[in-house]
Amino acid sequence: MLMLLSPAKTLDYESAAPAVKSSRPRWMAESAKLVDQLRSMQPQALSRLMDISESLALLNHERYKSWTEKPSAKQVRAAMFAFDGDVYDGLGAREFDQEQITWANKHLRILSGLYGVLRPLDQLQPYRLEMGTRLSNERGKDLYAFWGASIAASLDQDLKGHSNKILVNLASEEYFSAVRENQLKAKVLHIVFQESKGDAFKVVSFSAKRARGTMCRWAIEHRLETIEPLKSFDRDGYQYCPQASEPMRWVFRRRL
Repeated sequence: MLMLLSPAKTLDYESAAPAVKSSRPRWMAESAKLVDQLRSMQPQALSRLMDISESLALLNHERYKSWTEKPSAKQVRAAMFAFDGDVYDGLGAREFDQEQITWANKHLRILSGLYGVLRPLDQLQPYRLEMGTRLSNERGKDLYAFWGASIAASLDQDLKGHSNKILVNLASEEYFSAVRENQLKAKVLHIVFQESKGDAFKVVSFSAKRARGTMCRWAIEHRLETIEPLKSFDRDGYQYCPQASEPMRWVFRRRL
């Protein structure tokens, strides 16, 4: 069983994190192609492409100028500890012990516009490149075309070492679309978090992001190898709702 998370726009290279032996991302040569293209763009062009402020565009222009295929230890942080924001607040990876870190590295993958897919302990250099960015490249009009079927193939390969060959999708639609589910050999369980809004239940982005990270943490703490125990997830007031669920689309709801 593998769990999938989206990355985060916000990064944290300052907070204390466990000492780990990090790994080299699998597709550095592919990432370098994207970086070379982004490095050639002026900050104003990055601002338009990514729909970000001039200051953020300048920051990322500098990041891409500094990015290298052979970074030093000072330039990187393990992906699981580098990403910040709602999902990673819920995950709380900096609190993991060594056994939890090892388990997470086998059972969690993080999708990325720049790196394709990351293991939690892969070395991350500071960057910003959302999967939905319409960056024309040698393979097509956007990053979905750039990564093609390679992400699905990588996930299937990782699952060969698992007894239960299933993906638990805790990523956003923007990122999971890069997986190309129809090209996967593995089955996919989609998780949906909703909360009450008047008489109806709806997905609330902020809450859903944090809940995705929290469920991932819960699975890591309980060393889950199968999906059925996920129905017992009950943190932050969420409960599995069988009436709203389908066989491979499980809905968790809470009332505020």
